[in-house]
Amino acid sequence: MAKESVKLIANNKKAYHDYFIEDKFEAGIELYGTEVKSIRMGKCSIKESYIRIERGEVFIYGMHVNPYEKGNIFNRDPLRVRKLLLHRLEIRRLDAKMSQKGYTLVPLQVYFKGSLVKVEVGLARGKKLYDKREDIARKDQKREIQREFKEKLR
Repeated sequence: MAKESVKLIANNKKAYHDYFIEDKFEAGIELYGTEVKSIRMGKCSIKESYIRIERGEVFIYGMHVNPYEKGNIFNRDPLRVRKLLLHRLEIRRLDAKMSQKGYTLVPLQVYFKGSLVKVEVGLARGKKLYDKREDIARKDQKREIQREFKEKLR
């Protein structure tokens, strides 16, 4: 079995800043041909997007896929709601977790796995302001230690 190549298209760094990511799931995404061509060119953004479960199906809102330049009448709305493809058991598990207070689903990254477009979905819990400050302070400390270490090597 050949190892499938993974090519990152879009990353949501803000999600790691705003949420504690507790679990990750890989989901397929329902796309049209011109959307796939546009994503293949790297014209996709998930910065402002979010995920909801409605009637046992998972949808991603606010995912922006630029219209394909050569797509003419086949282009779709760049911000249309897209269905995510997960197993029924995974959807039930996510729905049960989301019914607890403070949990939400956020898209973490969009990537090609072989020839298929996949979305990494994170089950997340919101951070408070002081949690964000702690993370920033921790990153600053780490950066300072790295800088000192580099200077000692010289």
